[in-house]
Amino acid sequence: MKKSVTAVLLAVALIVVLAPVCFAEEAAAPKATSNILYYALAALGCAVGMGLAALGTGIGMGTGLGGACEGVARNPGASGKITTTLIIGLAMIESLAIYALVVVLILIFVNPFGKLLQ
Repeated sequence: MKKSVTAVLLAVALIVVLAPVCFAEEAAAPKATSNILYYALAALGCAVGMGLAALGTGIGMGTGLGGACEGVARNPGASGKITTTLIIGLAMIESLAIYALVVVLILIFVNPFGKLLQ
């Protein structure tokens, strides 16, 4: 009986002493994880943002083109003015998608939050 109790107590003591060594963690892991997490979330956010920008500009361009086609169908004599106005409007709508692309590229490549993550 004494030998089994002594063996159990010795095993528990070894587990308690060796547990911190076995479950030790490297110090560099949190920094790498935060950068990977930033880039993963930035890629996801940029994909969603660019998708919404493309969706919005596509709807706007479709509505504008539909209105221009109806205007030319009703009054073919005004097609020159309608076309000019349509081209200017489509260029302004497309600039919104380009602004979204610039913001997406800044978030992906410049990493404006780099000092906060380190």
